[in-house]
Amino acid sequence: MAKRERVMRMSVEQPLWRALTAYRVLTMLYAVGLFATAYDEFVRPWVAVAYYAVLCGWTLATLPRVANAARCTKRFLAADLTIAVTGILLTTVADAHDRVQAGGPTLPSIWTAGSVLAFAIKGGWRWAALASSLVAVANLVERGSPARDTVHNVILVCIASVAIGYVVEVARASERTLARALEIEAATRERERLARDIHDSVLQVLAMVQRRGAVIGGEAAELGRMAGEQEVALRTLVSGGLVPVSRVSEDAAEGALVRAVEEEPEPDGPVDLRALLAPYAGAMVSLAEPGAPVPLAPAAAREVAAAVGAALDNVRRHAGEDARAWILVEDEPDEVIVTVRDDGPGIPEGRLVQAEGEGRLGVALSIRGRLRDLGGSAELISVPGQGTEVELKVPKDVTDTRGKAEQR
Repeated sequence: MAKRERVMRMSVEQPLWRALTAYRVLTMLYAVGLFATAYDEFVRPWVAVAYYAVLCGWTLATLPRVANAARCTKRFLAADLTIAVTGILLTTVADAHDRVQAGGPTLPSIWTAGSVLAFAIKGGWRWAALASSLVAVANLVERGSPARDTVHNVILVCIASVAIGYVVEVARASERTLARALEIEAATRERERLARDIHDSVLQVLAMVQRRGAVIGGEAAELGRMAGEQEVALRTLVSGGLVPVSRVSEDAAEGALVRAVEEEPEPDGPVDLRALLAPYAGAMVSLAEPGAPVPLAPAAAREVAAAVGAALDNVRRHAGEDARAWILVEDEPDEVIVTVRDDGPGIPEGRLVQAEGEGRLGVALSIRGRLRDLGGSAELISVPGQGTEVELKVPKDVTDTRGKAEQR
């Protein structure tokens, strides 16, 4: 079946950039409004007008720059902070000395905090500490002395920006950890799916070659021995598997990336489970089914049929070619139950655990794993000398492991 790559991006930073964009525009309007209400008190209002023209033009023209961390470059941050610091220092030129000493607002006012916050979101708390320190020095130079209100404002901006920068760093680390966990989960699911497919095909063939070769003898015995070695190696590889290195976005602000290969969506409409189970019926396998169709979602029906096939393979392999098997299909209101029973010697107690430890995952993955992924269950009942019974239950409303509901 065709596969496609699904890319998930996780980022808690992007809302911060959007908030910063709005903050810069609002604080620009606030600074201009403060100047307009106190225009007559400025000794050189033309200096302030010229500065606000630059501030408004710069703020509006650079809105795309604060959309994400990729566009918010170091050069832009330096220029943005320069405009803020310049505005603070120009306050002593444009405004009256008495207003400056009385604690009047600087020309950029609280717009300056936007520049510092951009440093915090882009580079973390260290960048925020550097930017807030430069703003603090500019404020102290503008006032000429460390007045109480100036020190209070400086400390407030510094603490807020450093705290936001620290939160951003923690969020980035959390995103990387979550991305790693999701990718490990996706890799585990893919490994289990491959293990089921390989068990149902390659491993069964290798095991058969090994048995037949030992019976025939001669060169066939050597071929069987080699097939047995390859079976063991392949089982070890399947049960171990490899977990890929987690990928992260080239642009840190875009968040961590998780890439998972998933199957293309199944076609709409249920399928009749009876049609998929019919090929298993034969001289040694009896199939009992309802007279009406047994509808299931395509993926669910295919996985149930594969689990039945794996159970029958186990019958032929462990109970012998002469063992009889019976398949019973029950269509309940909320679920479908398929039972596979044989008249073989049964499974000794503890054998399944031992087989799983040896990498023989027929029951663990090909049967139980398939039903677990469908939200169902697989129960195995075996009494030595009385055969084995495998009961498969799958709900009619299936939610698969990719979190996508397949309705009946």
